[in-house]
Amino acid sequence: MGENLKQSTKQDTNQTKKEFKFNKSHRRLLYGSVFLMATSAIGPAFLTQTAVFTAEFYASFAFAILISILIDIGAQINIWRVLVVTGLRGQEVSNKVVPGLGTIISILIAFGGLAFNIGNIAGAGLGLNAMFGLDIKWGAAITAIFSILIFISKSGQKIMDVVSMILGVVMILVVAYVMVVSNPPYGDALVHTFAPEHPIKLILPIITLVGGTVGGYITFAGAHRLLDSGMKGKEFLPFVNRSAIAGILTTGIMRTLLFLAVLGVVVTGVTLSSDNPPASVFEHAIGPIGKNIFGVVIFAAAMSSVIGSAYTSATFLKTLHKSLFNKNNLIVIVFIVISTLIFLFIGKPVSLLIIAGAINGWILPITLGAILIASRKKSIVGDYKHPTWMLVFGIVAVIVTIITGIFSLQDLASLLSLIHI
Repeated sequence: MGENLKQSTKQDTNQTKKEFKFNKSHRRLLYGSVFLMATSAIGPAFLTQTAVFTAEFYASFAFAILISILIDIGAQINIWRVLVVTGLRGQEVSNKVVPGLGTIISILIAFGGLAFNIGNIAGAGLGLNAMFGLDIKWGAAITAIFSILIFISKSGQKIMDVVSMILGVVMILVVAYVMVVSNPPYGDALVHTFAPEHPIKLILPIITLVGGTVGGYITFAGAHRLLDSGMKGKEFLPFVNRSAIAGILTTGIMRTLLFLAVLGVVVTGVTLSSDNPPASVFEHAIGPIGKNIFGVVIFAAAMSSVIGSAYTSATFLKTLHKSLFNKNNLIVIVFIVISTLIFLFIGKPVSLLIIAGAINGWILPITLGAILIASRKKSIVGDYKHPTWMLVFGIVAVIVTIITGIFSLQDLASLLSLIHI
């Protein structure tokens, strides 16, 4: 794949007839878009998901992580490149392929983003509770206020970039420390990355990982951030390649560190708490203070996801009407306020989260499918030639996410049957 990327970079240079020059402002934007996408994918559910699967599959879970990263790259590179080449957001490209499709997708993504943001707000409250003993609802309210202050500022997007980077680095460093202390069997993990036991049983974890890291709004977080910064056109393709791959690898590094930290604990025979699997990893690895340290991680994960979810959902909503287009920050603030009020006065609506998850499962294959079709339409991408190997990668990602969608519909069916009872 590395050779393919080198060839693509040469083709990009030939297509643009310009050599892209990387400067300081690009560096901040690179880190900002990378960490916005990566931290959007690393929410409270991410922590639980990785802990549960590692406890079940031990070292073989490394194989699932490897495959999910490869599929993620296929989805992200296709979306980032086509969006930047056309200068259009995901919903706008979808509308050009099938009129009205982008509008439907925007509404569904906003609904899903709102539902998951309720969970993110709750997760941040749990984090502050674990760190300082603060009431969860007060913690949620403080998180919402802090998030809103970021977007009230005139430099809101720059601050968002910096905060996303700081929170991402904090998560990586803390989890890396816990991993070192837990002393996992590195050799065993490396072997099982390429030779897992019972690989067929890892299909569901792979599907879940892909859905969790590129589902719904997450795929578009970084690409929409680049568009909002004015990066539009083929001359930015080398930058796009670097950003997309760095974002996926950042998520992959975080998941790998957490996987190894959990593995180091479970191989000793410890059974993780069913109430809070990732928290019990920290407590077993570093003692009573582990609860407080876990609070730091889940707060960082939740806080960054609040920012990513609200911002990206707003980039979809603002194209619904001309009057909304230049009111991105206002939409973000309203989004955060609504999700916080729902949590404070209603709590976490489990039914809503499951329904949103089911919808989320179908957003990526539909949108990615539309973007792959767009990549071959001259009326949309002009004289840009999309690499065939990327198209193949994208098709594989669509197939996998369709399977994800089928499983999400099964969850929805289970919910509806419970409601009926």
